[in-house]
Amino acid sequence: MKLDAKTVAGLALPAGKTDVIHFDSALPGFGFRLRASGNDVRRSWIVQYRRAGTSRRLLLGSAEVLSADQARAAAKTVLAKIALGEDPQADKVSRRSADKLTFAALAEEFLASKEMTVRSHTLTEMRRYLQGPYFKALHNMPADTVGRKDIAARLLVITRESGAATATWAHAAVSGLFRWALGQGLVEANPTVGVNRPKKAPPRERVLSDVELAAIWHALEDDDFGRIVRLLMLLGQRRSEIGGMAWGELDLERGTWTIPGRRTKNGRPHTLPLPAIASTIITSTPRMAERDHLFGSRAHGFTSWAHSKRDLDIRLGDRVEAWTLHDLRRSCATRMCDLGVQPHVVEQILNHQSGHRAGIVGVYNRSCYEREVRAALGLWNDHIRALVEGGERKVVAMRPAS
Repeated sequence: MKLDAKTVAGLALPAGKTDVIHFDSALPGFGFRLRASGNDVRRSWIVQYRRAGTSRRLLLGSAEVLSADQARAAAKTVLAKIALGEDPQADKVSRRSADKLTFAALAEEFLASKEMTVRSHTLTEMRRYLQGPYFKALHNMPADTVGRKDIAARLLVITRESGAATATWAHAAVSGLFRWALGQGLVEANPTVGVNRPKKAPPRERVLSDVELAAIWHALEDDDFGRIVRLLMLLGQRRSEIGGMAWGELDLERGTWTIPGRRTKNGRPHTLPLPAIASTIITSTPRMAERDHLFGSRAHGFTSWAHSKRDLDIRLGDRVEAWTLHDLRRSCATRMCDLGVQPHVVEQILNHQSGHRAGIVGVYNRSCYEREVRAALGLWNDHIRALVEGGERKVVAMRPAS
């Protein structure tokens, strides 16, 4: 019979049958299915065809939703694709499988593959960009449906809300994700290709004056953030290195702090002598039971940077304008040179592997300039002491490491 609204209305399941298909006489492969489901009978439109010697069946939709004319039109479209060599049912199965590989699932696979090949700090940053809020809007999207427009839109939002530098790192992370996925055959195209790279912010040149350094010191409170910022000023290290400082890294008897390679930018362990002021700040920090980190309340040390910096800026008012925590590192390096410390000693303090360490010189010169570094940090810490106490500079001799 020809399947239309009138003929299907009179169809019912024969006695003793739970599943019956009536095929259309005018359009081979187009059918109307009756299937028992509890006390109900479900009615649906289907297309049945053969591919590679097997019979395949594709559901067009429920008869409660599609009319006979709509179902016939849909069946003609599907059968036309089959005639051209396509396999709609296989495509449907593949689509269902692809839908399970969301952006979030792809990111998890990618990060797992990087665990043994990148440093822990790098992996943490990759997780922050790919699994954090930056691409959260894409997390539930099937990875192969993420398009160039989706990536570009997210980067615009990140630039607006978090700045160009953050957007640059986010772009690098998501580009790495899709390059890897393309190479693994998990996606057929890289949606980051052709997306405009966020404009890099010009390198900062801000060096804080003595007056500004003193103002920051006096505006700090006696809390974790206050101790961290003072140590940033005194030691010139990166905020993540001081924010993640652990008791196990400190040798208070010898007066040294060794940052393990997994926490430094260049992957090399870095040992610094601790001047008296820095040692006092560290030893005055309350030590919590069953916790190795000095600062913060989580497993990775201090994390409340934005909130704490905002509160500090409010207390400072207009005494110090447009500054960042990283400016303390630059100010420490610049002002030590102003005090007469040699550049190669400053680079050693900063744990830089460029400059005097570059090329063949760095291969043969392995000195850590221990005496020079100790003297330089003593000179700089005495300079800071004079600024905050309002007295004259008097270099305090540091106890040599035994």
